[in-house]
Parts: sequence; C-alpha cells; structure tokens
Amino acid sequence: MKRWIVTMGGVGYLPASGTFASLLTCLVLWPILANVGPVAQNVVALVGLGFFSVLSIALAPWAIREFGDKDPGQFVLDEAAGICLSILLLPARTGWGTGINLLAAFLAFRIFDITKPPPARQLERLPAGWGILLDDLAAAVYANLVCQVLFRWVLAI
Repeated sequence: MKRWIVTMGGVGYLPASGTFASLLTCLVLWPILANVGPVAQNVVALVGLGFFSVLSIALAPWAIREFGDKDPGQFVLDEAAGICLSILLLPARTGWGTGINLLAAFLAFRIFDITKPPPARQLERLPAGWGILLDDLAAAVYANLVCQVLFRWVLAI
C-alpha cells in the first residue's frame, strides 16, 4: 500500500516520473478547480499542499529505505505538493481558464524543479525526507512568483 501511495499509483515508475506526477496532479485538479469559486480554489490548493506535504514527510523515510536512495525517483508525492503550492493564490479562473493556470504552473514548476535554483539545491540536503519535500516547495515558490507576475502584471488576467 505504501508503495502505491508514494508512487501515486505507479506513476513514480515511469521515466521522468516527476514530470508525469506533476501532470497527473494537474489533471486531477483541473475539473475540481474549474467548477468551484475563487475562495474554494485556494482552499483546494491549500488542502492539497497540506495533504501531500504531510504524506511526504510521513512516508519519505520509508521510501528512502525501500528504494535505497536519499531522494528516490519513484517517490513523487513531493511533486503533487509542489503543484498545489504553484497554483496557490493565482487569479481565479473557471473552465478552460483553469487549464491555462495549471499549464503555466506546471511548466514553471518543472523548470524550477529540474534546475533547482538556490535555495532549492541546498534544501535537498536536509535529512529524513525533509529535503525531498522542501526542495520541491522552493521550486514551487519560484513557479508561483513567475505565474503571479505573468497573470497579474504581464497579461493582466
């Protein structure tokens, strides 16, 4: 059961598992966010962030032992938490507009998660699974800031 959870139903076994887990998270969130109001969109993002963060911290030590790596590629709950933080407080949109928010957040998050600008790279070194989660949350903060600027100032949406 733990293996199924930490791999998000097996997505963690795919090549580029972080990208596929991020994409899966966006696909699950899209119909939910597209059909709720602005306040509820942020509640969904916060609940998702909390849920996946707690799961990450609770299950990361097990995954480290199980997969024999300090940051196992199969462990993808941190990507789900990162996507939830990346969309938090973006301008509320409905329908296809929600898809645009998610696409921008997905692209920005993947760029920052792969490149790991400071302090993301340094946070990876934290012990007991904290590094697994916090480097992704740092990338998500950068992604969120880029999306905020893009939607609020550049595109004024």
